[in-house]
Amino acid sequence: MSSRPDRIPTCRRLLLAATTFAALLAALPSAALAEGKIRIAQQFGIAYLILDVVRDQKLIEKHGREAGIDIAVEWASISGATAMNEALLSGSLDIVSAGVPPALTMWDRTKGSGQEVKLVSSLGSLPNYLITNNPAVKTLADFGPNDRIAVPAAGVGFQSRTLQIETARQFGAENFKKFDDISVSLPHPDATAALVAGGTEINSHFSSAPFYYQALAANPAVHKVLSSYDILGGPATFNVLYATAPFHDENPKTYKALYAALGEAAGWIAANKDAAAETFIRQQNSKLSPELVLEIINDPENDFTITPEKTEVYARELHKLGVLKNEAASWKDFFFEEAAAGSGS
Repeated sequence: MSSRPDRIPTCRRLLLAATTFAALLAALPSAALAEGKIRIAQQFGIAYLILDVVRDQKLIEKHGREAGIDIAVEWASISGATAMNEALLSGSLDIVSAGVPPALTMWDRTKGSGQEVKLVSSLGSLPNYLITNNPAVKTLADFGPNDRIAVPAAGVGFQSRTLQIETARQFGAENFKKFDDISVSLPHPDATAALVAGGTEINSHFSSAPFYYQALAANPAVHKVLSSYDILGGPATFNVLYATAPFHDENPKTYKALYAALGEAAGWIAANKDAAAETFIRQQNSKLSPELVLEIINDPENDFTITPEKTEVYARELHKLGVLKNEAASWKDFFFEEAAAGSGS
């Protein structure tokens, strides 16, 4: 009978050990404990309308609750792919946004690293226009050494990489950086103001919406030289979201809530264009007129879809030029499985 009193302290010790172990587990970062939080950064402009709707309607939170999880969503506004990429790799952000070429560069550089970056979804197929106020420039071949083409990130951004693809096609792969010499890094609003005013060094601009709409309407001398759709062979994804594989893999419920939210937002925009214009203006504190925003949303060239279009063209052509070291067999190689399970290109 002497064994019974011995059992009591033993049980207490076991209970204490179990409680201590549970407390230690609670203090450790883990995949399970990371669920329920997501930090997203977007850039500025109408090309990020899907994210404006997701944020405005709290769609990530909605789909999280449907999956049985409360998700805290943190939003940041950052300009430029370089800052986005640094924040992503440092762990300061979970989801970032930029043009297709910068996102593919991240996929290429991190492939096989354990911190591999892949694309989440398209944010829409919207063209960029190369426009100019130089009456002598009708085609790419007409640009001369005294012309200056404004782009957001000379040599490396969406606009420069798209121009490099066409330059290689027209002037040979060895000359794909031909127009880098006359490209100038300048934000879209400043470049637009220069073209509208005229008489400045900047006489051309590889421009996204709404800026080319504004420039073409404000100055009759401004005209289109070519569109990114001309270069890529039709409607093509402009901006994308991307993330690291560890975040995707360790937060399945949070990630699926994000992806479902993006799909719902895209569908809602297509069915509620007037309300979508109001959402954009409210979320981005835009000074654009509701009429112009609605014109852009209604333009058949613009499709606010999460389905990737012609991203393979970028991967193939930039690999041929040596910008990307890794060759993708298809677009599904650099998109996460949720997007790859659907249609795309």
